Amino acid sequence: MTVLQTLSGKQIVVAVTGSIAAVEVVRLIHALRRRGAAVQAVMSPAATGIVTPDALTYASGRETITRLSGMVEHVMYCGDEGTADLLLVAPCTANTLSKIACGIDDTPVTTFASTALGSGIPLLIVPAMHHSMYRHPAILANLDAVRRWGAGIVEPRIEEGKAKIAGNDEIVLRCERAVLGSPLKGKKVLITSGPCREPVDDVRILTTRSSGQMGRALALQAFRLGADVTVVHRDTFPCMNNIHVETAADMSSAVLSYLSENNGADIYISAAAISDLAPVMMNGKIPSGKAVRLELEPLPKLLDRVMQDYAPLTIAFKLGRRPEKKAKAMFDHGVAMVLMNAPETMGRETGEYVRLDKLGTERLQGSKDEIAARVWEEILRVHL
Repeated sequence: MTVLQTLSGKQIVVAVTGSIAAVEVVRLIHALRRRGAAVQAVMSPAATGIVTPDALTYASGRETITRLSGMVEHVMYCGDEGTADLLLVAPCTANTLSKIACGIDDTPVTTFASTALGSGIPLLIVPAMHHSMYRHPAILANLDAVRRWGAGIVEPRIEEGKAKIAGNDEIVLRCERAVLGSPLKGKKVLITSGPCREPVDDVRILTTRSSGQMGRALALQAFRLGADVTVVHRDTFPCMNNIHVETAADMSSAVLSYLSENNGADIYISAAAISDLAPVMMNGKIPSGKAVRLELEPLPKLLDRVMQDYAPLTIAFKLGRRPEKKAKAMFDHGVAMVLMNAPETMGRETGEYVRLDKLGTERLQGSKDEIAARVWEEILRVHL
């Protein structure tokens, strides 16, 4: 599957400190490079006792920096005229965090960090330590200090008494967000995604082939571009507010509650395969071995309610093969953009869509990540 080259042309300095979580950095560097980034590794002396510099040299394709030389590498990459787009300190120990907060430069990593903070190059810190250390008042104060100076913090996972390094998917997303300019900064984006599951009896359900991959791709791209993203669905996506629902009624309730409590949304994307019909639920388990008739009742249209009461910039999805005719009615109700797809697109990693708005029609095909990126390009170009 094609990986979206979100970091193409970007240079990321990965600064590694002496946490056991340093063993994860080779995979992290590979993940950044798969997104198109050029990666330069820098290590503290303590980090070299956990992971050999040769491993990071192999992963990055560049000689790892373990000491500063007459080439003044910290200025070359993170100075006022530096070539780096981002300094990522991952993992960051309590010791290194405290030195950064106090302006102490006694390792290549801390010197790179001071230089980046002084020049304004984005700095992203990924803490990893024992949970008791992470709760230390000085550590909490130092986290607040570097946040005030503009550094981003990728919060650790609190498990087994440890503040473990965040997962690579989350770290990469935060890197993408840090370097892509945040054109959606300050925008509240609400997305419905995936299938609904309507109960037939205590065991069975009615649902669709929808996998939620399109909704996921749209949500992740919105986060990369700086939005405050909320997704109403059954899954859990990193870096955003996930509201878990099962049925169409649950989804409607969650969407309307969010809009009411948050004074609406700037952008609403209705990417979920919301049930049009729901069976009249039967108590217990329907006996097997004989024919059963299901009574299906129509459900109210969530999109109509959202448009009527809140009228955000709305992007809707519609199954069908005659897009222009079906989209016109949606435009008349205020929808800004419609994406049409055939049923066979559901559940696949790739897709073929027709994107329509009042300015024209565009046929999109490729991975759903690629299609989502193109949709957001058009939203930013025309509708914001």
